[in-house]
Amino acid sequence: MSASSDSASPNFAAGVPCEASGDRLLPAIAQDATSGRVLMMAWMNQTAYDETMQTGRAVYFSRSRGKLWRKGETSGHQQTVRKVQVDCDADTILLQVDQIGAACHEGYASCFFRTVAADGSATVEEARLVNPADVY
Repeated sequence: MSASSDSASPNFAAGVPCEASGDRLLPAIAQDATSGRVLMMAWMNQTAYDETMQTGRAVYFSRSRGKLWRKGETSGHQQTVRKVQVDCDADTILLQVDQIGAACHEGYASCFFRTVAADGSATVEEARLVNPADVY
């Protein structure tokens, strides 16, 4: 995992307030480090960010559960972080990761598996990697 030499830390003070925890959350985008494909978008609080930086494994904050979400803790579908970047306003985090298994809780390689047409109809563009009932 590599980090910027500018040491521009994320600005959690600019984050979205989370009613469940009182924390400020920033969007975190996980991108496949090899292909560049966007895998998922989740939220991070300061604690999740710090643990991600310390362990090299992606940790997010679950708004619905109000607690840390260590990616792959239940399913085994972990993300090993290769690179961390922060955008120009320091209010969005980009993780370049090596994904083990499905990134999406619905069993797909990416959470972005639907294509939406101009008429609003959606089609699934890929096969499921795993049945969610088998891993959750």
